[in-house]
Amino acid sequence: MRLADGREFSGRVIGYADENLDLAAVQIDGGDSKFPVVPLANSTAQVGQQAFAIGNPFGLQGTFTVGIVSRIDSERGLIQTDAAINPGNSGGPLLNRNGELIGVNTSIFTTGERAGNIGIGFAIATPQVRPFITAVQNGTATTTASRQRQATQAPSPVVIDGSTIQARLDSNSNVLPDNSYFNAHTFEGRAGQRISITMTSNQVDSYLLLYGPNQEYLGENDDSSNSQNARLDVTLPTNGTYFIFANSYGASEQGQYELNVNSLNDTSGYSDANGYLVNQSGVLNAQDDRLTDNSFYDEYSFSAQQGQDVTITLTSQDFDAYLLLIDNQGNKIAENDDISQNNSNASIRISLPYTGDYRVIVNAYDQTGQGQYQMSVR
Repeated sequence: MRLADGREFSGRVIGYADENLDLAAVQIDGGDSKFPVVPLANSTAQVGQQAFAIGNPFGLQGTFTVGIVSRIDSERGLIQTDAAINPGNSGGPLLNRNGELIGVNTSIFTTGERAGNIGIGFAIATPQVRPFITAVQNGTATTTASRQRQATQAPSPVVIDGSTIQARLDSNSNVLPDNSYFNAHTFEGRAGQRISITMTSNQVDSYLLLYGPNQEYLGENDDSSNSQNARLDVTLPTNGTYFIFANSYGASEQGQYELNVNSLNDTSGYSDANGYLVNQSGVLNAQDDRLTDNSFYDEYSFSAQQGQDVTITLTSQDFDAYLLLIDNQGNKIAENDDISQNNSNASIRISLPYTGDYRVIVNAYDQTGQGQYQMSVR
């Protein structure tokens, strides 16, 4: 190990995390030497906050990159960031503005074996790191590595309304930090296009994630109709290349799956089996466009009939939700801030005035509002 001041020390691995966590502890043979220490953050990371990555990408020692926390997967203990993370950053710190550790950089999504970061990087969140540090200090951490290697499989293209893609998750696939396999697929989409992505398998518990042309997180789905299959319906926000992660819910699951991307734009007033015209999870963050009051917003569209009764609901635990319904000319039809005095979610119930296309603006009440949300039209 070489420090910034030029001193070099030897070390040895004294503990590994279990197979679901890409961490190892190295003991430095430094005698009486004192080393700089990065403090662990006491508070959890928040979507939209600044993030700073330090590492040695491509052998360039001491590289410092800046981005934001794009998404937090609390169930898997992962932080997604657009701070540039490349080969050589793994094991380096992801820091907040106070220089505290909010995560350990672990992997990126690339478009091929020699490609670099495209804005989708992952770090293991600090709450996942603390128990491993305790195990190392107590001498209970395993000394045998069980972590899978990180593959760099290039994405395969999918055509909307094209043939079914048949593929397999296994040790040749890419690996997320929770040790689950994933294959990446891409498709070309256009703004306002409504699509349905389905992943079916009788061998793995299917899990779908979708990212947009600007690497923004657009949604995910684990179980469709309480089955092992997954389905994600979404209105595409812009023109460009979209990325699908065909993933499994559990670590190291292997097996065949089928993937389809189909258009939902053919039928005006289309609703799915549960009655939804739109059912979309997403996130407001600094990558989104802003309204005139400088607040972030996402936009979705749907088609419906004159006199059709719809309920639009926006829920979030991260920000004060605000909904706008407008027509294609930009005229405001309805808006809502709070469902009730004690409920900061938003809801609009309306009988639509004409047959045609409508636009839903997912917004926060103030300029600082950022985070995950669920929006539905039914």
